[in-house]
Amino acid sequence: MDSTSIKFGPNSSSPWRKRLYGIIFESDTPAGKLFDILLIIIIIVSVVVVMLDSVRSVRDYWLILLRTSEWIFTILFTIEYGLRIYCVNRPFKYIFSFFGVVDLLAIIPTYFAIIMPATAYLVVIRVLRILRVFRILKLGAYLGEADILIVSLKASRKKIEVFLFTVMMLVIVFGSLMYLIEGEENGFTSIPRSIYWAIVTLTTVGYGDIAPRTNFGQMMASIIMICGYSIIAVPTGIVSTEMFYASGRKKNSRLCSECGSRFHEEDSLFCRHCGHEL
Repeated sequence: MDSTSIKFGPNSSSPWRKRLYGIIFESDTPAGKLFDILLIIIIIVSVVVVMLDSVRSVRDYWLILLRTSEWIFTILFTIEYGLRIYCVNRPFKYIFSFFGVVDLLAIIPTYFAIIMPATAYLVVIRVLRILRVFRILKLGAYLGEADILIVSLKASRKKIEVFLFTVMMLVIVFGSLMYLIEGEENGFTSIPRSIYWAIVTLTTVGYGDIAPRTNFGQMMASIIMICGYSIIAVPTGIVSTEMFYASGRKKNSRLCSECGSRFHEEDSLFCRHCGHEL
């Protein structure tokens, strides 16, 4: 199953709906895998069409083809969205879920373009058409290893929060010191601007719009740059460790359609949390 099947489960009122649910939401069956592969291909092609539509020379030459393709994709995604609502046991749970909202955002801009009759609203239509790029977010629902990453990020949350708080304190201290060392005459006109410089330097981005000119300031900048390389490695190590543990726990990655829990034992027939049949 993919992560969009969390907590709303199949509609068991008819075998046909249950079968449809298995094809659309589950990926551990041949039909489900085929559906996912086809949907990924359609999503990628539709995003490519959106990108090509933003290129003036391509749009002028292939206008009819691009518009026709867009409507075909919109109709396909609309049918898919309707089938997802039809086959789940809790439609509103799906509609207001993350991927349910993304699915809706993937289709409504094209329909909104119809009801904008005045030429003056063409700019608004262009803005609405940009929303179609949200379709690419739907790809995350069909990447099996994405669940390991999500679990790892959740497990690392507290450590990363402490890390970010520490970094924030460092850039405040470094920025304040550089404000005192360099002063307004060298471009460090305020502590907030100096903190901005410290963030850019610590993250090794280095825009170059502000640079220290005094010897002491340049020495301090060198220390901050060296610290930046060490700091970049910290969150990577935290998440990598959690991903290692999450990969070790991934024995049976099937989702429970009732409570949404994952990572059951290899021979599990029932959910370890709610007892629902897997």
